[in-house]
Amino acid sequence: MKKKPQQSLISLFLREASQVVKDHSLLLTLLIAPLLYAFFYGSIYINKEEFDVKLAVVDDDGSRLSRLLQQNIDDSPIVELIHFSNLEQAKEQMYQGNCQGYFYIPEGTEANLLSLKQSNVVLAINAARFLPSSDLLLNVQQICLTIGAGVRLQYYQKKEGMSTTIAMENVMPVNLDYRPLFNERSSYGAFLLPGLLALILQQTLLIGLCESVAGERQRSRLGEWLGSGISNGIWGKGLFYLILFSSYAFFFLNVNYKLLNLPMRGSGFELSILLLLFIVTLIPMAQFIGSLFKSQLLCLQMMAFSTYPIFLITGYSWPFESLPLILQWLSNLLPTTPFIVLYTGIVQSGASLWDNPSALLHLILLFALYSIICFVRLKVLWSKVPGSISAETE
Repeated sequence: MKKKPQQSLISLFLREASQVVKDHSLLLTLLIAPLLYAFFYGSIYINKEEFDVKLAVVDDDGSRLSRLLQQNIDDSPIVELIHFSNLEQAKEQMYQGNCQGYFYIPEGTEANLLSLKQSNVVLAINAARFLPSSDLLLNVQQICLTIGAGVRLQYYQKKEGMSTTIAMENVMPVNLDYRPLFNERSSYGAFLLPGLLALILQQTLLIGLCESVAGERQRSRLGEWLGSGISNGIWGKGLFYLILFSSYAFFFLNVNYKLLNLPMRGSGFELSILLLLFIVTLIPMAQFIGSLFKSQLLCLQMMAFSTYPIFLITGYSWPFESLPLILQWLSNLLPTTPFIVLYTGIVQSGASLWDNPSALLHLILLFALYSIICFVRLKVLWSKVPGSISAETE
């Protein structure tokens, strides 16, 4: 008597669980790697911002204004000033890598500013390292503008007899009200970590499930796996990964997010629906890719190699519109691309799942696409298994 589909799914689920326990490579990839990577990479960016970036300073002005500039810059948690007596020493320290740059205050800076002449200070930064250079520039530039405006405000008030309001209008005719939203401190860690956790979830699932399918071909077990039907084979094996990685997603959002102090501004229910759809889309995609390999080791090597390229072309680390056109086409074939748009919108911006219907439809269409090509690919492999036709007839 033929088994009911539900019984076949359960038996295939238990079969997959048994194989994972016996296969050390799968066990390492599926049960250890997700947690290890999440905590290891998360710990690197746990502080989210840089502190005490060393900046050499040379003060040839020796004025009250120059001392005020240095005091305010040094009070910033991001910058640590190191004083030098001449400019050559400061440059040498930057060239040797002991400082990330130098700040030079030339003679006559305060006098020029008080007489309403342009006063120039020099900020030279080693831009070979992106984060320290951008952090130094942002902090020092803001402090210089603020103090310069304050000195001129006092001049207009004392010398010209202007009221505070009129003097302020002369000092700053255009006032920029800068308000960074969602990532209020513009920290690199707060930007990177949510996407990094999602990438860890995706890649460990893809690597593990691709390995499992390649192992079926390597050990000639396709008949055993697909014997109860191709659809049952796909979703019976996939059920194990759906439950396992749904658990990981729940763990990341409730444990790692709290440990790393990451905000979750949107609806937890809508995020759960999105993660479920994402995992369900990855399951046939992984089985299709895994079915292209006859060697489990080669499959592992290729999928491990794909991790960084996938991260780069999905539009998270670099704007999608700035990618070459051919990479945009390739990126649109990856479930990660629409998922990241929806995921960051919910987690970081507090958006609804339904606020971006095009990305949601994109992900659903990719689920349909990979389900079809996975079914067709496994059907072709099944037709080559000895006795498969008679088995289907029976």
